[in-house]
Amino acid sequence: MHNEEPVLPLFYQRLREALDAVHPDYEIVCVNDGSRDASLAVMLAHRAGDPRIKIVNLSRNFGKEVALSAGLDACTGDLVVPIDVDLQDPPELIAEFIAKWREGYDVVYGVRVDRSADTALKRWTSHNFYRLFNRISDVPRPYNAGDCRLMDRRVVEVLKQLPERNRFMKGLFAWVGFRQVGVDYVRPARAAGQTSFRYWRLWNFALDGLTSFSSLPIRVWSYVGAAAGVGAVLAALALIARTLIHGRDVPGYPSIVVLILLSFGVQMLAIGALGEYVSRIYQEVKGRPLYVVDGRYGFD
Repeated sequence: MHNEEPVLPLFYQRLREALDAVHPDYEIVCVNDGSRDASLAVMLAHRAGDPRIKIVNLSRNFGKEVALSAGLDACTGDLVVPIDVDLQDPPELIAEFIAKWREGYDVVYGVRVDRSADTALKRWTSHNFYRLFNRISDVPRPYNAGDCRLMDRRVVEVLKQLPERNRFMKGLFAWVGFRQVGVDYVRPARAAGQTSFRYWRLWNFALDGLTSFSSLPIRVWSYVGAAAGVGAVLAALALIARTLIHGRDVPGYPSIVVLILLSFGVQMLAIGALGEYVSRIYQEVKGRPLYVVDGRYGFD
């Protein structure tokens, strides 16, 4: 939860109704990811009337992937369902998830078959990112599947053992394996409030996903360098042949400038790709904790 004050009362109502309909014994673990509004106060007010609500209050905004990891660390149930507060993943899906789990599946994820509630640009960028991700990653993930899913406790225990700090949870959910199946649903619009995700954050999120599950963005530059080397040799041979046949001439300076700028741009792209991986190595070797908890409520 990050600045979700307007939607929290409706979320708690629908979530409790959905959970009461499937099983009376449950906990609701809320992770407050550095909200600047009154989200924490609303959570505490609801907890006062329902002790099944537990709250992990992070000391600042660590981002959705880390907040999700904090929730997985804190929950104790035999079945775990991560879900966003905006109600774009309907809590009523939980009953369908449990039905599939009873058929023997360890992970049941929601598949958004209709995303008309999202903008056309978001649908287009999301589709093409995950299409690229599946092409270059060794661990493909299902299309149009978000974080909302049911996981057996043994799956959660494996996820808790993964130590990386640049976390792309959708990729990690696929990486752990186990028996997985999707459940189709129509993705509605946000029930209230506004999303805190902006396209710059989504771009960085995409970079984390690609670099966490594929070495192709850095490995491809070996092939680019080899192709450039072969091209340079062929150009040199052509220049020698031209000189021997037609005599010596003065090459055009504009073409030289273009080639220099092109090679400089290619080098900068290669260094940038290398820098993305080096920066992630830097984050890992520092060994800082994933998150800092400012307060825990209801875990006594």
